[in-house]
Amino acid sequence: METGNNKAVTRSSSKRHNPFQIPVNRDLIKVLVDFIHNETTRFGIGKVVIGLSGGVDSTVAAYLAQKALGPKNVVGVLMPYRESSADSVKDALAVIKSLRIKSTILDVTGAVDGLIRNDPDIESSQVRKGNVIARMRMIYLFDQSNEHKALVLGTGNKTEILLGYTTLYGDSASAINPIGDLYKTQVWQLAELLGCPKQIIRKKPSADLWRGQTDEGELGFTYREADELLYYMVDQRFNDKELTGLGFKPKLIKAVKSLIQQNQFKRVMPIIAKVSNRTVNVDFRYNRDWNT
Repeated sequence: METGNNKAVTRSSSKRHNPFQIPVNRDLIKVLVDFIHNETTRFGIGKVVIGLSGGVDSTVAAYLAQKALGPKNVVGVLMPYRESSADSVKDALAVIKSLRIKSTILDVTGAVDGLIRNDPDIESSQVRKGNVIARMRMIYLFDQSNEHKALVLGTGNKTEILLGYTTLYGDSASAINPIGDLYKTQVWQLAELLGCPKQIIRKKPSADLWRGQTDEGELGFTYREADELLYYMVDQRFNDKELTGLGFKPKLIKAVKSLIQQNQFKRVMPIIAKVSNRTVNVDFRYNRDWNT
């Protein structure tokens, strides 16, 4: 197949081509908008709630949801913590104003700090505290899902999912996810096409879990570096020798592959011990489509 004017990558190629087989265009927007509409309305729901962080992923998901369901059926939920960046709230509010969707602000500080008081050691670990914040936000979000009779819309991209750069039962939790098969680079491109606020597209990616935290600072490489490598490693199934032949550094290949392997458990449902004839997610795989 072809992507724009570039032919698809072949094994004999010694040069990197334009990665990503899926072109980011109006056709892709329609596919994602239809996905959101179909995967909500077929359950008789027709509404979504979405955690708005002020980042590009949640912004793109919100823009798609508004197109799919209309502004009255999208609820943006802001869940700041006392250490959250003021710009995060400001940018999230700009998205709400632009889309004219419903919104609510639920500060998670009291709930998070209440848990930390029971285990003060959490405060000294950025990772533990960050996970608590992420999971507390998801508790709030699923409560809002119940309140509004709406599905939780996911905002995780393919890069984060593959690398495991997500909190299990935290920001990874959702009912449906429109951007989970798009690399971060593609999400940025989609944001430009959708007309998302420029300051959100240009800001450094961050989960905003502690002051000065950035995704790329934690990962040790940029999303653009990871995305190109992941495309050849995962989508095209190139082996290490072929990847180094394309110019990827062995250190980066090892780091990315290690993250993928270590975080496989985050990408699957809990493994169930099979003792019956039909086991959920083993033999009974179509439970989501059951009678719908």
